[in-house]
Amino acid sequence: MADQCVGLVMGSESDREVMEKALGVLDELGIGYEVVVASAHRNPEKTARYAQEAAGRGVKVIIAGAGLAAALPGVLAAHTMLPVIGVPISSGPLHGVDALVSMVQMPSGVPVGTVGIDNAKNAAFLAAEILSLDDEALCRRLAAFREKRARG
Repeated sequence: MADQCVGLVMGSESDREVMEKALGVLDELGIGYEVVVASAHRNPEKTARYAQEAAGRGVKVIIAGAGLAAALPGVLAAHTMLPVIGVPISSGPLHGVDALVSMVQMPSGVPVGTVGIDNAKNAAFLAAEILSLDDEALCRRLAAFREKRARG
């Protein structure tokens, strides 16, 4: 695992298609990651344990994707001091709007940085920006990636 590590957590296997879009960005930028399926509702102990132990494994930022009530990012944030980035997943009758609102309405002191519905790529870019604060080489790779995209 690379020195810089992102923990990618999804609430269920059905979220994998959306969340794997973050992995392409992390791969291209040379950022290590681990992928876990953990539900805030179906296995809350596993979810809390993951958050509590993540930093000890070298995780520096957590990206968490969930749909519907989307408690996962908030539960993770409640159990760690690591930054948590939420990805609302489009599902159910509200097509992800409920997940989005759930993530941005966290209580004061337990923030969840939140990207757009199904936008796992932006979550990966935000994680890369956070990690680049302490990693000049990553900052250069991220800048080069942006420059390449700007040229089309």
